Amino acid sequence: MDRISWDQYFMAQSQLLALRSTCTRLMVGATIVRDKRIIAGGYNGSVSGSVHCVDDGCYVIDGHCVRTVHAEANALLQCAKFGVPTDNADIYVTHFPCLQCCKQLIQSGIRTVYYAEDYKNHPYAIQLFEEAGVKMKKVELDYLTLDTKHQEKTEYVQKLLNKLETLERDGEEIHGLKKQAASLFE
Repeated sequence: MDRISWDQYFMAQSQLLALRSTCTRLMVGATIVRDKRIIAGGYNGSVSGSVHCVDDGCYVIDGHCVRTVHAEANALLQCAKFGVPTDNADIYVTHFPCLQCCKQLIQSGIRTVYYAEDYKNHPYAIQLFEEAGVKMKKVELDYLTLDTKHQEKTEYVQKLLNKLETLERDGEEIHGLKKQAASLFE
C-alpha cells in the first residue's frame, strides 16, 4: 500500500479545515505542526460569535474583507489562547500567506511555511521570509492519492462511455461526456 507523505498528510488536514471557512471569497485552512504532531488548526472566518460572510456578505474596505480573521492568524491565536508554543513549528496552509500573516508567522517563530497554492504571493512577504530564514515550500497535494477508489471509478466511467459509443449515440455528445469525465478525474 502506498502512503501519502507527511507533507501531503498535513496539507490534507489544512484542506479539510478550509471546508469550515465562512468566507465567500476564498476558503483557506492552516495546520501548525511540531515534530510531526498537529498543535493547532485554523480557517478563515469571522470573529467568534459575530456574523459570518456566508450569512451577511463580506464587509469590504479597500478591497479587503475586514470581517475575516485569516486561517494562519486563527491557528496562531489558538496556540496563544491555550499556551502552546509555536517556536520552531511549521505551518501548512492551503494558499500562500498574505503579507500580514507572513509577519505574524515570522514573529511567532514558524520555521517553514508549506503551501498548496500560490495566491497573490507578495514580493515583500517572500523577502521577509528569506531574511528571517523561514523556508517556503510548495506542496503538491495529489487528490488522486487521497481517493482510494480512484482507479476503479476511472475504469467504470470509461466502461460506461465506451458502452454509450456502441449504442450509436450522437458522437459529439459522447465527445462532450468524455471531456467532462476527464476534467472530473484530473
